[in-house]
This record gives sequence, C-alpha cells and structure tokens, in this order.
Amino acid sequence: MNDKSPSTRWSREGILAAEAAHTSGLYHKRPLVLTRGRGALVWDMDGSEYIDCDTGHGVAILGHCHPKVVAAVQAQVEQMITCHESFFSEPRARFLDVLASVLPQGLDRVFLCNSGTEAVEAAIKFARLATGRSKVVATKRGFHGRTLGSLSATWNPRYREPFLPLLPGFSHITYNNCEEASSQVTGETAAVILELVQGESGVFVAEPGFVRHLRQLCDECGAMLIFDEVQTGVGRTGTFVAAQGFDVIPDILCLAKGLAGGVPFGATCFGPRLGELPGGVHASTFGGNPVACAAAAATIEAVVSEGLAGRAAEMGSMLFARFHELAHEFRVVREVRGLGLMVGIDLKVRAARYLQALQDHGVLALSAGPTVVRLLPPLVIEKRELETVCDRLAAVFRELPYTTPAS
Repeated sequence: MNDKSPSTRWSREGILAAEAAHTSGLYHKRPLVLTRGRGALVWDMDGSEYIDCDTGHGVAILGHCHPKVVAAVQAQVEQMITCHESFFSEPRARFLDVLASVLPQGLDRVFLCNSGTEAVEAAIKFARLATGRSKVVATKRGFHGRTLGSLSATWNPRYREPFLPLLPGFSHITYNNCEEASSQVTGETAAVILELVQGESGVFVAEPGFVRHLRQLCDECGAMLIFDEVQTGVGRTGTFVAAQGFDVIPDILCLAKGLAGGVPFGATCFGPRLGELPGGVHASTFGGNPVACAAAAATIEAVVSEGLAGRAAEMGSMLFARFHELAHEFRVVREVRGLGLMVGIDLKVRAARYLQALQDHGVLALSAGPTVVRLLPPLVIEKRELETVCDRLAAVFRELPYTTPAS
C-alpha cells in the first residue's frame, strides 16, 4: 500500500514512476502530467500551458470544465450517482428527449452504453438480429473500435492480426468506391458500417455520392446502414451529426467521445427499420448512468444554445484556409483534409517529430496514421487560439525543414 494520503501532493517523478510500475503498458505515454484545464487550454504540473487540439482524442468537445457540464455533474452527484436502466430516471429521460430533438428524424430510439466501441458492438448485434443475416461490409482504412465485434469491422491489420481469428462474415471495400460497394452489398448483407470522416486512419472524408449509393444499396438489399459517428458527432463537422451535412439518414447511428463533455458515454441510435428489439438481448450495467446523462444533456444544450456546430464550420473554414497557405509555403505538407474542426495535415515524412515539436511550442495534437498530424480542437476554441496554433505549426515547419529524399 502506498503511504500517500489523498491530500498529499505527488511529485512529477512519483506520478510517472507509479504509472510506469502499475499501468497496463498498452499506451505510449507522453511524459506530461496534466493537472487542470479550462476551455481550450490545459496546464501541466510544472505550470506550462498548452492549447489542446488533442482533447482526449476528441472527447473534450466543449473544452475543459465547461461551466454547464460542471454544474450538471455537481448537481446530479448530490442526488444520485447510479441508477440501472431497469428503473426509470429523470436525468436519463431528460437526456433522451434532448438527444432525440437534435438527431435526424426517425432516429428516436437509443441504447445507452459507455464508449464508442460498445456503441458499435450494439449496432452490429442489432443489425444481425433485425435482418437474420450475419455478413457485415465495412471499409478499408476504417476504425470502429477494439473489442471483438468492432475490431472485426476495423481494417488496420496491425490491430487485427494479434487477435485472429475474428468474427466471420466481415469484408472491407475501398472507401468511396461505388463499384466495389455494389459487388459486396447483397441480399446476404446484414449491415454496411461507415465513418463519414475516417479519423484514425488519416482524416479522409466520404464523397456524398458514395454515401447516397450505400443508402440506395441498403434499401434495395434490405441491409442496415450504420454510421459510426463516434468522432464526427456532437457538432464537430459543422452539423450536430455529420449525417445531416450529407443529407442521408442511416438506420443506426453510433455516438460517443464528445457526447457527455468528457464523461464516458456512448449511444446507439436507431429508427423504425430496426423494429422492436426483444427484451434482454443486450444490456449495459452502467449504460444510462444519471451523472453521465446529466453531463450529456448539458453538453447538447451548450452545443445548441451557443451555436457551436455552425461555429465549427466557420472556424474550420478559417483553419483550412491557413493550412492550405502552409501547404503552399512548406514542401513537407502533402495534403490537408477534413471537415469542420476535424483536420488532418498529411506530411511527406513521419509526423512524430513534428508532433513533439508542436508540443514543445505549447500545442497538443495527435497522429492519424504515421504521416498525419490530426487536430481535434474543442468547439469553443477562440479564433486567436486557432491563429496561434497555425503560427506555431509554421514555426515547427521552419525548424524542421523538409529535405527531398535521395533517389
């Protein structure tokens, strides 16, 4: 047992040593001890300030410690911390009502869980149950989670191969390739699962024609169309869910990450095509937790009342304009991709050195594949903070000039 009481302040070295000794070892940890955050800014225990464009891989959609989320969580913790879905709950009812009001029409039934991979697992199970089929069509470069079902839909061999054999019946088509989709989606297909922006693999955006084609194929074949909006949802791409920007309604829609403003939460939303689900075929002990529901309702209300989805579109346009200028100025930039405040800067070299240099300049970002710098700033980030991010990225490109590899 350690000899530090909760009131004893741990040293930086003590924190790093304790985590190194006892953590799973599954994460590549940066040697930063983050202690507090406010809006788009975080501070480490040495007092260094960073603009957070990592946001816990997109979780802090409202930035850190948004006052509406803090107030909602504090009030609910004083009333009731847990309430299983076998009972009714006011914060759960309120959240479900708020969520249904912002989703595409017809997606008004919701299974509540705790994470994105759980939301995807439920979607796959529901689609198989409703259709009586087992085959699922996913896309190359797609990422849907790391539990067994969602991992079967995920494409990257690095994630898949250590756990083979995975679930049978999954196939992968080329993203934005209508011809391949037509050959693979058949009367034996239970579901097609799609990210409207492929975040983890490099921030690739779906073509509207491809999305419409998948909707048509699913209608013709009786398959369920699943949109994995774990990262694109809750205003990040310029509409509350990206599906609204593509004007296509899926049969099942998965949400998580930013849904509860930082509190773990996931949701699988569906409509009438799924039919009635038999009681007891799926469940989650912690799903619909009243504290998480209170946080999620407050998050959605803030996104709507503060116009943050539209602001994401506006700020994203400004950001893309600046990054395209950088692409013309610095040869290291191959391409800039994304939608709203979900941005990938594809480099001609590996991104790791540039991410570290950005951190040294006070900006936290993350990778999306080996060569992509991914930025997922909170929707509340100030324009001047985004301009600072651009300026510091330019400074990094100047410090680490690109040299054309020898032939």
